[in-house]
Amino acid sequence: MDKVVVAYSGGLDTSYCVKYLIHEKNLEVHTILVNTGGFDSEELIAVKERALELGSSHHENKDILEEFYQKAVKYLIFGNVLKNNTYPLSVSAERIFQAIAVVEYAKKIGAKYIAHGSTGAGNDQIRFDLIFQTMAPEIEIITPIRDLQLSRQEEMDYLKSHGVDYSWEKAQYSVNKGLWGTSVGGSETLTSEKPLPESAYPSQLQKTDSQTITLHFEKGQPIGIDDYKGNPVEVIQKLEEIANQYAIGRDIHVGDTIIGIKGRVGFEAAAALLIIKAHHLLEKHVLSKWQQYWKEQLANWYGMLLHEANYLDPVMRNIESFLDDSQKQVTGKVFITLKPYHFTLDGIKSDHDLMKSDFGQYGEMNKAWTADDAKGFIKLYGNANKIYHNVNKEA
Repeated sequence: MDKVVVAYSGGLDTSYCVKYLIHEKNLEVHTILVNTGGFDSEELIAVKERALELGSSHHENKDILEEFYQKAVKYLIFGNVLKNNTYPLSVSAERIFQAIAVVEYAKKIGAKYIAHGSTGAGNDQIRFDLIFQTMAPEIEIITPIRDLQLSRQEEMDYLKSHGVDYSWEKAQYSVNKGLWGTSVGGSETLTSEKPLPESAYPSQLQKTDSQTITLHFEKGQPIGIDDYKGNPVEVIQKLEEIANQYAIGRDIHVGDTIIGIKGRVGFEAAAALLIIKAHHLLEKHVLSKWQQYWKEQLANWYGMLLHEANYLDPVMRNIESFLDDSQKQVTGKVFITLKPYHFTLDGIKSDHDLMKSDFGQYGEMNKAWTADDAKGFIKLYGNANKIYHNVNKEA
């Protein structure tokens, strides 16, 4: 029997794929769940048990948290990436690395096919297919849900006819959790005017008193909170535990999907938004004007290309090299006050703070130039404007 690897989540769609590929395609099914921070140990055990009960010949739970951070999240921090100035690429970035892990596993076991449970209406089908086609063009892709255009009821009926009678009651809100945030979709996000209700968000408000914390950065990477020090993944997880008690990081992202339609999805990403905003503030103090300008241009492209499944384009490695180099002086502390539903950035402390120069203080005094120097500079600085208006008096 030929082997097929199913990118498995434990949900209805991918469970249907397992049974369908066994009974309709006569394939030896291998399942893999790629964890980017959305599953705890008990959930991983339950997913494995379900996959094997469905008939998977072998199930693999693969943890790629550290790899996901090093190859994606780190650069999203360095670039202060927020899609449409809102969304920290929580789920879209994860899908790329889940797809890479799936195709690597398929090649490892000599699979002839790869399958996933995406529909034909979203971005994930493109992310999975594009990675699979690029990394393993010899492996054929099977997408039963997309190809057969099945309803949930049809999937449940098929599984029941093959002895699978789990409870597949659809939750009112679809929640996808990962290291860099949690997406939340529901009937409200299918409209243009309705907000998600408070109850839709996984993290509810628990603390109402304000709390001041200190985030530590070393060369752009988060390495500590107050007295706690750890690797960046641990710091992100620790910060999420602290900040989501304040229900911080909620918003709704509106954007253009890769296939050209508008989409709307809610999310909560307390740690991601705190880190990005704190990192950006630190950069304002320690980077030059033109470093900040070109970082913003390149990071915007980086986020867009990653979101739209172009992670394997070589230009991404070029941008990453620039972002890496830009972080040499981005070391210091950022002071933040957490409050219900929001936070304030109070200030920074860094040995590389460019406000600490001996040249002068903004709006106060200068030490490195005279009044005549200033007058001469202003006269020369205005030459281009004066020449234009002298020649074009009607303007």
